[in-house]
Amino acid sequence: MSSRVEPSRKLAMPLKHGPPAYNIMSWEHCTQATVSSIEPKDYPLHHAAFLNDIEWAKRIIAKGEVSIDKQNVHGDTALHVATMMGHKEMIYLLLDANACVKMKNNQGWNPMIEAISYGNRDIIKEMLKVLRLQAVRGLAERKPHLFKILGELPDFYMELKWDFHSWIPLLSRMLPSDVCRIYKCKTSLRMDTSLVDVNDKKWERGDISLLFNAFNDEEEARLILVDNGQKTYTHVKGQQNYEELDEEVDVLMSSDIVDMHMSTKPITFERAKSGWIFRQEKTEDIAGFSGDFYFVNNMNLITKKRREHLSTEDVKKNKSIMKKFTAGAKLSEEDFEQLGAIPHRPSLPPPDKPDITFEEYTQMLEHPMLARKHDLKTNTRTFSAMVAMSSDFPLQLQTLIDILEVLAPFKHINKLRDFCRLKMPPGFPIKLEIPIVPTISAKVTFQNFEWLAQRDLPKSMFCIPKNYRLAKPRLSM
Repeated sequence: MSSRVEPSRKLAMPLKHGPPAYNIMSWEHCTQATVSSIEPKDYPLHHAAFLNDIEWAKRIIAKGEVSIDKQNVHGDTALHVATMMGHKEMIYLLLDANACVKMKNNQGWNPMIEAISYGNRDIIKEMLKVLRLQAVRGLAERKPHLFKILGELPDFYMELKWDFHSWIPLLSRMLPSDVCRIYKCKTSLRMDTSLVDVNDKKWERGDISLLFNAFNDEEEARLILVDNGQKTYTHVKGQQNYEELDEEVDVLMSSDIVDMHMSTKPITFERAKSGWIFRQEKTEDIAGFSGDFYFVNNMNLITKKRREHLSTEDVKKNKSIMKKFTAGAKLSEEDFEQLGAIPHRPSLPPPDKPDITFEEYTQMLEHPMLARKHDLKTNTRTFSAMVAMSSDFPLQLQTLIDILEVLAPFKHINKLRDFCRLKMPPGFPIKLEIPIVPTISAKVTFQNFEWLAQRDLPKSMFCIPKNYRLAKPRLSM
């Protein structure tokens, strides 16, 4: 009988890692260590996962002497190993012990991605359930810090102006723009936006508000997505809808696995200059604040795609729609139906078991293939960007990062947060350019900042209207 995480069940152990967002930009991965001093005995939980020895794994977990998310020389956790080898009961045991679903190995892949590659529906669905539970736990654990940060700030209003563009001329003409309006009242936040999602195939518009409610320290922090057009709401990251989970499994099993991250190891910031004869450092007024401009040098956008889990028909259909989108062509109703109506996907036949011992796997310099052979394509593009830093903007950079963490369910907001985590020049990034997907980037400007000390925002702005009804989740975590 397998040990499974049920919808109402609480995770057995505290979350050790903040949940990074799925399928989004991440910064440079761990480097591979040498293996001269590595012994199999150093990784008993990995060994148990490799052998599918459930009783041994239970004893190791019960003792608590080994971190459930310990990474080996390849950056794999025990959950990586169990997933790549398709050991279902072992996977459920590790998930019950709160193994992190989003931790990446040295190649940049997490267990969720390896589950999609392996192609077992039950495993993918179980990981999605735990992924959402871990996201809820992560927000709950961050709540005291967020409560403190927001409580120390005066109330304010601020806008984020988004202008999307592309290096593909025809596509650039079609891309949207948006102004996100952010309100902060005591320890609550509200963001109004008309742009729900931007990805490499389409974007979704709406009249949307994201509410973070935390009016006192005892009250549970809630993240709520409100659709003002449909008069509905959803509890972001916490609401489990099992019909919707099945649909999400179908989407994952029929789509490319994509990892996009910025290689930032050699990144430098160079002061931009203006003028033809008398060159001087470029400084401009931006939304009422002085901004010093810098070039961002040596930033590479690395995109990796895996397709080993897809059929020839899947690949052909995905390429066709992508080709139309990047050519700037208007997608037809039939195209959108293809994007929206995904047929039920059965589990894939399991790949051959690896002809390798645990000792050999542990001591290999290169990551050995434990599961389905990767169908991998990697593309690297140099990303030229400029950032304007302001020393007199009212907010601190770290405060912005904390606020953006609350708003991270929106993927483009998450990418802004990740960019702001770079080691930047002094000041606040009042205007900057960030990559969203391989073909699309965005210029983001912070504008119309206003302290609201003299004006009380009504509490109702941060609550669900009484005539709104509960609906299916809209944002994929």
